[in-house]
Amino acid sequence: MAGTKEIKAHIGSIQETRKITSAMYLIASTKLRRARLELDNTRPYFQALRGEIRHIFRAVSDIDSPYFYPAEGETGHNGTYGCLVITADKGLAGSYNQNAIREAMKLLEQHPNTKLFVVGEYGRRFFSHRNIPIEHSFLYTAQNPTMARAREISALLLDRYDHGELQKIFLVYTDMENAASFQARSTRLLPFHRTHFSVEAEDPITESFEFLPDPRAVLDSMMPSYVSGFIYSALIDSFCCEQNARMAAMDSANQNAEKLLGELSLEFNRVRQSAITQEITEVSAGARAQKSVRR
Repeated sequence: MAGTKEIKAHIGSIQETRKITSAMYLIASTKLRRARLELDNTRPYFQALRGEIRHIFRAVSDIDSPYFYPAEGETGHNGTYGCLVITADKGLAGSYNQNAIREAMKLLEQHPNTKLFVVGEYGRRFFSHRNIPIEHSFLYTAQNPTMARAREISALLLDRYDHGELQKIFLVYTDMENAASFQARSTRLLPFHRTHFSVEAEDPITESFEFLPDPRAVLDSMMPSYVSGFIYSALIDSFCCEQNARMAAMDSANQNAEKLLGELSLEFNRVRQSAITQEITEVSAGARAQKSVRR
């Protein structure tokens, strides 16, 4: 049975750990608010860009573009795939990283001829330790994603796609469904389905458009910006989910620390009371022994 000294040391250790987890909780909550604000500030531009792409399709429905499946439907692509996997730089975020890795491994099992493009130190270590080849690792932190980084990723992927090195590009990221839940997703980034930009029934054609030099040139010039925005949104979503998962993990750690401290306090009081009782018993026994000797 541990003595009072050992229990006090254990209590002190837990209290120090609780200070760290509480600080990590506050840091994650601050980063989460900042990331959501940045996403809200940039979202209107990409929504407007998507609206302009929709205008092109409703004006010229049979436009041909390498970034879209043909109008008659999806065609077979059996070549090399590309997969951008977004993970965190570290753990302590519950199942956040494992869920994203699991989605990437599913894609690798379904299509072994897939080249990996990885963001985040956790993903780099996972694939490296298992000798899974990484085509390109973006050697900057997954923390605080920026539009410049999204454009860098987009430029590399589009270059491989435009040169025919990649037939399809998938994006594995974590989508924040609401403030309380998130889910790892694997979505096709390129080519897009035309239905992704379909015109709603309540959005009738009320004006004509003229495109110079031609609709395809206009569409092809807009797609790199849209893909960059799509990747940026995924980076921000993943970052928000990471912070949300870390907040949940740290909150659980704090609750466990409170429970342990309560149990240790009871044990400390029990051990101390036992020691006091034993001392009183020994003193009483000594007093009785002295009294017997005198008689």
